[in-house]
Amino acid sequence: MKFKLFKADGSASGEKDVPHFPSLEEGKGIDALRQVIIAVHANQRQGNASTKLRSEVAGSGKKIHRQKGLGVGRVGDKKAVQRRGGGVIFGPRPRSYNQKINRKIKHLAMERALCDQASAENISLIEDVEVSEAKTKLFNSLLGTIAPDSKKVLVISDAFTDQVGLAARNLAKARLGRAQDVNAVDIVQADQIIVSLKGLDVLLAKFGKEETQS
Repeated sequence: MKFKLFKADGSASGEKDVPHFPSLEEGKGIDALRQVIIAVHANQRQGNASTKLRSEVAGSGKKIHRQKGLGVGRVGDKKAVQRRGGGVIFGPRPRSYNQKINRKIKHLAMERALCDQASAENISLIEDVEVSEAKTKLFNSLLGTIAPDSKKVLVISDAFTDQVGLAARNLAKARLGRAQDVNAVDIVQADQIIVSLKGLDVLLAKFGKEETQS
């Protein structure tokens, strides 16, 4: 599979053939991708929503008034669930929403996501991700050259210098991701993906592919 290749300054450098880039049959891995997306979002939930049961509400357990003779309904104490300020029945309780996904499913989902983005021509390669100074203007100019119309740009490399981190942190449309840490959701959510050659080597190594030669 061929990708557009750019130099570190954003100028075009032709195309690069990546023969071992993930390629799947149409439809394969879609269910795995769906599972991973659901699991990632579920694992981000804190699960700390909590309400008090009747026994946990502070207050007296004394009966509000006597059982008979007042011409009103029978009641218990003020912590009863039907009274304002009382306990909550069937309310949310702290729980874990974590979902476990095995490694094969994660890899298949990642391959599906990369394959779809590559088919849509949303992936570009860059020799290295660098800026001469830690200035947002310089990094924004680099992104504008490679992905001018994108609102969500994912930049992937094996590592980033402090200058790149400082230059990119104020750009709402840009996100930096280490190749060893990105997941299928990161890939799917991006409009455009810019991958350094070293970052590409790390991505391919995840799938046991041969590394590219820069």
